[in-house]
Amino acid sequence: MVWGAAVALVVMAFACLWRTNAGPTLEDRILAVNVVGTKALITLVLLASIGGHGFLIDAAIVYGLLNFIITIAATRLIETGRLRGGTTS
Repeated sequence: MVWGAAVALVVMAFACLWRTNAGPTLEDRILAVNVVGTKALITLVLLASIGGHGFLIDAAIVYGLLNFIITIAATRLIETGRLRGGTTS
């Protein structure tokens, strides 16, 4: 059952990667990358529970913090106008 959840999360992450490529705006792309990061974090926690590896929980916490910081930095750069997308709306 847990393996099925992990596989479903990976499949949904690839759908979000398609959204990252498709756009249409830079904000959509940043949100899609953030969702992929969240799905990867949940998958790491599921794999930790399957295999009983505690170090994967630590890696998931660090990955979650990095995902949060990068998203905040990217939105701040968009807000100040220093980060522009390929297309303007």
